[in-house]
Amino acid sequence: MEDVLAVEEPLEIRLAYRGKNGAPVSRGVSITMRTPGDDESLAAGFLATEGMLDSPDDLDQISIGSGEDVSGLGLAPNVAKVALGAGRTIDLEQLSRHVFTSSSCGVCGKATLEALVARGLAKIEGDEFRITSDKLRSLPVKLLEWQKNFAETGGLHATGLVTTDGLITRIAEDVGRHNAMDKLLGRCFLEGEWPLSNYLLLVSGRASFELIQKALVAGVPMLAAVGAPSSLAVELADSFGLTLVGFLSDKRFNVYCNPDRVIG
Repeated sequence: MEDVLAVEEPLEIRLAYRGKNGAPVSRGVSITMRTPGDDESLAAGFLATEGMLDSPDDLDQISIGSGEDVSGLGLAPNVAKVALGAGRTIDLEQLSRHVFTSSSCGVCGKATLEALVARGLAKIEGDEFRITSDKLRSLPVKLLEWQKNFAETGGLHATGLVTTDGLITRIAEDVGRHNAMDKLLGRCFLEGEWPLSNYLLLVSGRASFELIQKALVAGVPMLAAVGAPSSLAVELADSFGLTLVGFLSDKRFNVYCNPDRVIG
């Protein structure tokens, strides 16, 4: 009997746009190890949560390269080329700093928080999202029921979009927890469902700083993780008004900050 393994391959995300002199520019902004599939959403979610896209109107098209290159796009395999609309301008300095949210980047907590404030990230407040403790505790089992690929491989993370009634409306899976979130948020972004102020994000693993940052950009008021949060994740969530839940199971959970959205 052979194990079914989760597929992991690199994806380069490239931006195509017009420079200041009107000349076409193509620039790589990220290489991530991901599970192939829904790469358009992954690219859109990454660029939106890194502040490079504000709305779907910023996009002209997203093209995915293939090994056969039968599309005539002229792209190498595992390349997502994101062509920006004519009116979208790009801050090259911002592009050079796009990885500052990485858990391995070595930037101190104060610097990262100040960078998010400078980027215009607003505190979440005035939302009406509330969820009961019972509905929260029911979510991990529901997420597993949605995770078809995890059931086969045991090697994929998941992010789910949850309503105030405790219903999971969609999920995304990937070998990388940040990729799973980018895929889910990117699909919502491309479909015009943005911001996501009426939803909770549910993640199958731990809650890192970068996942909190992505949730905040999407306008999500609450994130619940099956695993533990990091110290900087708690600090970021607390500073920007996001409710952070960790160690979520059918028996218990911890609320680390902004607990008013959890009822009962």
